[in-house]
Amino acid sequence: MSTTTLRAPRVRPGETLGIALESVRTHRMRSLLTVLGIWIGIASVTLTVGLGQGAQQKVAEQIDSLGSNLLVVSPGSSTTGGVRGGRGTATTLTVADAQALADPAVAPDVAHVAPVRTTSAVLTEGATTWTTSVTATTPDWLDVRARTLGSGRFLTAADETTAAHVLVLGETTVSELGLRPGVGSTVTLGGTAFTVVGVLAASGSTGSTDEDDLAVLPMSTADQVLGSTATGSVSSIYLQGTSGDRLSAAYQEAYAALATRHDTGATATGGTGGAAAADFSITSQQSLVQAATATSRTLTVLLAGIAGISLLVGGIGVMNIMLVSVSERIREIGLRKALGAPPALIRRQFLAEACLLSLAGGVLGLGTGYLGAVLLPSVIDQPVTISLPASFGALGVALAVGVVAGVYPASRAARLAPIDALRSD
Repeated sequence: MSTTTLRAPRVRPGETLGIALESVRTHRMRSLLTVLGIWIGIASVTLTVGLGQGAQQKVAEQIDSLGSNLLVVSPGSSTTGGVRGGRGTATTLTVADAQALADPAVAPDVAHVAPVRTTSAVLTEGATTWTTSVTATTPDWLDVRARTLGSGRFLTAADETTAAHVLVLGETTVSELGLRPGVGSTVTLGGTAFTVVGVLAASGSTGSTDEDDLAVLPMSTADQVLGSTATGSVSSIYLQGTSGDRLSAAYQEAYAALATRHDTGATATGGTGGAAAADFSITSQQSLVQAATATSRTLTVLLAGIAGISLLVGGIGVMNIMLVSVSERIREIGLRKALGAPPALIRRQFLAEACLLSLAGGVLGLGTGYLGAVLLPSVIDQPVTISLPASFGALGVALAVGVVAGVYPASRAARLAPIDALRSD
């Protein structure tokens, strides 16, 4: 007499997925509500991280717009009536300092030097007036500040030597004065007629400062027309390193040269050796970028953590729905187990359903995030940068949420005894 051994039916992965899809289709509203939690969570995290990365990129671009490989030398503070002013209030920097830093023997890693004296003045063209920022400088300013010309030419060495009455204007200034095309126009500054020889290409804004609202003239011309509170003094000195890798060396050379010229004995590391403190300061582009990036990164992590809470809530929603699904399908589970379905098969079935719901929510969340990245910049004037690694990471998180949220309900279903499940109402 032969005996027949009953074997559990083998179910292919495709069939398991088909059963999960059928369950999702049968309970559309419940599935949609489950997906919605993951959808909102993934979209929130994606957009929050994208906004943070966009903010970091925008800050870096704004700082880069100041110039390439830039160092800015600022004067120290002044003391009036025993009260110390802020940095930059003194007149300790001069054109002679700039000329010394331009000497390759003094600072070999400094490529260009541009002393700057800034003030506010009224430009007049016919009956139109406009108050703008006036910058007195030298021809190297264009390279140091990484600006380009929209039309005409920039200041030349001959303009500086002859104290020529020429101006280079920004786009905003040209527009406000109604100068079109601008080059060749005559405007009045300080009671003196100036010829506009160039118009700078638009650069945008740095913070609240409009970089296109300015007028640039030779330093020697400013001494004659506008005068100076201190002969030869400048507001700041812009330095451009020979390369980004040599910017630190340029910083050390400039600091040492100025400390020697001003007889302070201060060192670039802040030590004075008993001498007077430095009456100037030097800031680098990298330090500004690092500080701004660190701040943006901290805010991004904070906001992403808050958005992650909504993803956690979505995962709890998946778990709750799967527990409800198990409760509703106890008899079905009992029947499957009575027909030979092993616990592992039951477990895979519910895990597949949970993962399917989470994956659907993740894909929809990513779609919403990408749509937001396209639409939000025009609404909030803030770039949104979404990277592929972040996108794949979000999908991975969605699947992980599905697995974690589905483990307990699936295990509970797999542990049900067939006879108890069949007796359940």
